[in-house]
Amino acid sequence: MPCNDRADRKVESESTSPLEARLRQLKALFPEAVNENDGGIDFDALAALLGRADERTERYRFDWAGRQEAILSLHKPSRASLKPVRDESLNWDDTGHLFIEGENLEVLKLLHKSYAGRIKMIYIDPPYNTGNDYVYPDNYAQPLDQYLHETGQVDEAGNFVRTEVDRSGRKHSAWLSMMYPRLFYARSLLRDDGVIFVSIDDNEVHNLRKLMDQIFGEENFV
Repeated sequence: MPCNDRADRKVESESTSPLEARLRQLKALFPEAVNENDGGIDFDALAALLGRADERTERYRFDWAGRQEAILSLHKPSRASLKPVRDESLNWDDTGHLFIEGENLEVLKLLHKSYAGRIKMIYIDPPYNTGNDYVYPDNYAQPLDQYLHETGQVDEAGNFVRTEVDRSGRKHSAWLSMMYPRLFYARSLLRDDGVIFVSIDDNEVHNLRKLMDQIFGEENFV
């Protein structure tokens, strides 16, 4: 991927957020719902504009423990950058393809600014949550040895051990919290006529379908 190294060119140090783009669109569609004090969205006014103001608090919603934290993680910008590895590449100057290796949520955030609304097809093969130790913290500053210890892959002395099956690995909430921000960013990258395929087994297929319906809209399921 060619780049311009001009000294006077400003390089962004953080990734962009798809939520910011959606908020701008929302403000453009409903300027009456913009709060004059802080420029944010007055959701009560927005509900009234949509004719859906309602005093009832009960409603259908797909929920799980940690959902709010998963949503908040969307606001955390990435400060990482993609680094070319020319020595391991073929036809670097001529190729039209890129293979990116990295933590997938981090990479998705980095791709958003340049590729939002431009991707034709996405295929993902996420963890199936089959009962093995399942620890997937979105903490990119976490040292590798700490991660290996938390996942039970090393003992106190740092020696690799066989990971034992843990019933906590079958909990659905951690899996859903891991999937939500990744699917959200994937949705922001797709074109209007784009398509996403997901491989999964029976352990989480029902939760995956609900999550996909929530993010992509159940009317878009094929």
